Amino acid sequence: MSKLQKILVRARRQVFSEMIGNNPSIFHGEGYDFIELREYMHGDDIRHIDWNITAKMQRPYIKVFREERELNVVLVSVLNGSVHFGSKKFKQDSIAEVNALLGYSTLKNGDLLSSYIFTDKLISSSKPSKKLHQVQKTTQEILDFDALNQKLDFKVITDTLYKRLKRKSLIVIIGDFFEIPDFNVLAKKHEVIAIIVRDILEEKPPKMGFASLVDPQSGATLEGDFNASSVESYAKKVAAHDHKLFDTLKKHRVRFTKVYTHKSASVELRRLFEGR
Repeated sequence: MSKLQKILVRARRQVFSEMIGNNPSIFHGEGYDFIELREYMHGDDIRHIDWNITAKMQRPYIKVFREERELNVVLVSVLNGSVHFGSKKFKQDSIAEVNALLGYSTLKNGDLLSSYIFTDKLISSSKPSKKLHQVQKTTQEILDFDALNQKLDFKVITDTLYKRLKRKSLIVIIGDFFEIPDFNVLAKKHEVIAIIVRDILEEKPPKMGFASLVDPQSGATLEGDFNASSVESYAKKVAAHDHKLFDTLKKHRVRFTKVYTHKSASVELRRLFEGR
């Protein structure tokens, strides 16, 4: 089974099989207005049961919603050179996995899905669709893309999305965010979410002694003694960067989560979207 098939099969199983019953699609509830409570009737969706009211009244009550509109979900994958790194698997593979999970969740919820791939320029884009094939196509494009030596320009990303997206959308931007973006203007027009994909070795590198490292974004070679002191200094710089990144995202009203290459992406995504 190819890497693409493994990612798609796992994502479809998690979205369409495991996320059922009391575990609805991570986008459930988007685009709906709460109207009232009423007693449960046979055939009602048990996911709408209000357990607090049910406990008080000693009989089941459900929340009734009025559909307001379908969501326009836009998945944006940022594939600069630094995503070509990973201890268990490349960050690029994790970005493809996140894209598949969110893509299938969007379509399961009946919403419109469109996708973009950026470096320091727009690489590809797709029109809003409800077809499952689009998830496979974009995931394949992410896996096949040669990210080595590719640079990043968040201004190009924000300017392009601001001009292209006329309808208010839920924009999910997926990348490693080793540069700090300015999403302030974009977040005033749309809801923006950042998925930060990292490998644990980037934040807690091991002592390697004298070694040569190649920057996958610039191609430059760095030689040095990566001892306990230098490794600790590097880890502190990454922590300081992330502290500034988180503060900036919060300031611009952008929700975010961090997904590590060695952990389950679906768990972190569910925590983020259920905590709306």
